Amino acid sequence: MRNPSACRFVRRCRPVRSAAFVLVAVLAALAGCSAATDRENTTGERVRVDLLLNWFPEAEHGGYYAALAHGFYEQEGLQVRIVPGGPGVPVLSQVASGRAAFGVSNADTVLLGWAQQAQTVAVFAPLQISPRCIMVHEESGIQRLAELRNITLAMNPSSTFSLYIQKKLPLPGVKIVPYSGNVAPFVLDRQMAQQAYTFSEPYVARQRGSKPRCLLVSDLGFNPYTSLLITGRATLNARPEIVRKMVSASVRGWRHYLRDPAAANRLLRGQNDEMSWELLDYGAEQLRPLCVTDEVPLERIGQMMLPRWQTLLDQLVEVDAIASGAVQPQAAFSLEFLSRQEESSRQTP
Repeated sequence: MRNPSACRFVRRCRPVRSAAFVLVAVLAALAGCSAATDRENTTGERVRVDLLLNWFPEAEHGGYYAALAHGFYEQEGLQVRIVPGGPGVPVLSQVASGRAAFGVSNADTVLLGWAQQAQTVAVFAPLQISPRCIMVHEESGIQRLAELRNITLAMNPSSTFSLYIQKKLPLPGVKIVPYSGNVAPFVLDRQMAQQAYTFSEPYVARQRGSKPRCLLVSDLGFNPYTSLLITGRATLNARPEIVRKMVSASVRGWRHYLRDPAAANRLLRGQNDEMSWELLDYGAEQLRPLCVTDEVPLERIGQMMLPRWQTLLDQLVEVDAIASGAVQPQAAFSLEFLSRQEESSRQTP
């Protein structure tokens, strides 16, 4: 068996799609898609639905696994199958077409999808702060993204966060190279920095003897909602009660995961044995301040705001990822089902 930590950062290379890649993936997937295939009432009175992950199972999906582990989906009358993702898996197109009822994605990807006619709607946003960061060595003395200079920076050059960094920062003496998905070059070279997620690569780098510092891309103002629960417009219109139940159980799952991730982590490791227990625990710990903020406390987890969607869209237009006027941000998300959850919570003694 391969070493769990070593495998983790090979897989952690999450390729962020360019607009052109999104278009290719959408068209290819739509060509093979039919009407929704989620089957109702196949097991007793429960409705069977699929939840497609945007990556291999890990801490960023923890709340969804908690809802499964603690029976919250079943209590809502749902039989949920969580389907692991990976590189090139066309989650957006499958959800937009109705082939799957639900998926997990990020806000910038959702907006890129709308620009390419893959119309999905975000109904729940567990991560308020994006975990995307640039990882540098502590001994480099770099404390802020604006101080990046005279280093080699490994990141996907066409990803949205990368385009934004290159647009906003001077980056004197910075050589940008493609990110290979492996932290080994970072560990070996003190003059190297790389893209990362706060709950993944930094842990692995420390295990290999490095002292990484994480510089959040959100500090530059580029802060897409992350690990969104998305559904298709057709599902939203035709099956709103199913969406309500899915949101309700997912909200409960994320609240539980942030308090006690143990049961969900057992399920996560069962689906992805390359995740060590230590890495899962570290990931859950790192997620808490990303999910729960002063603006969005635990009891209001998952909320979204139109100004943030508009800002993100403006940024994508600014870096030429989306044409001006091609997308209306209010179409990309819905607060209807979250509002119902808050109202229900207030009425519960």
